[in-house]
Amino acid sequence: MEDLSNYEKLKEDAQNFYNNVHIVFSPIFNQNVYFNSEGFNHIIFKGSRSEREKSSQILRFKLLHLAIKLVKLSTTHQEFEETLKEFEVKSHKKRIKKSKPVRYWGIIAIIDGRKIKVILRQIGDGGNIHFWSIVPAWTTNKYRDTRFYTTMKGSPEED
Repeated sequence: MEDLSNYEKLKEDAQNFYNNVHIVFSPIFNQNVYFNSEGFNHIIFKGSRSEREKSSQILRFKLLHLAIKLVKLSTTHQEFEETLKEFEVKSHKKRIKKSKPVRYWGIIAIIDGRKIKVILRQIGDGGNIHFWSIVPAWTTNKYRDTRFYTTMKGSPEED
């Protein structure tokens, strides 16, 4: 089990690092990607506002610098999804629910020896694209001093 005693320090350091990023230019969209508080909060909480496991948060904190590097370097996305979601908005001093399209892009790469997926999100047609999440996504098998990165399901020899 991972040592959680330095959780608060790691969280504070990650938050300071993240807060200093603000905007990163993405060649994929030929525009800026914003690193706002929603993205950092999503590292700590799941969608239902329940807190992620501390070990999962720590891993994501440690991978943040790779997320920024990947957004700067990547020229293609590997995943895309679009859904409609309801949001509470103020209209004439009343809170109403309004449906807006939400787009998600997944950028997957092995960067500095780590396989990660960065998720970017856009709310509405005119909304800014912003960082939403980082997902550690890899399997490693160690054989002596060599690492093999397995990214496929099944057996490539047989498939």
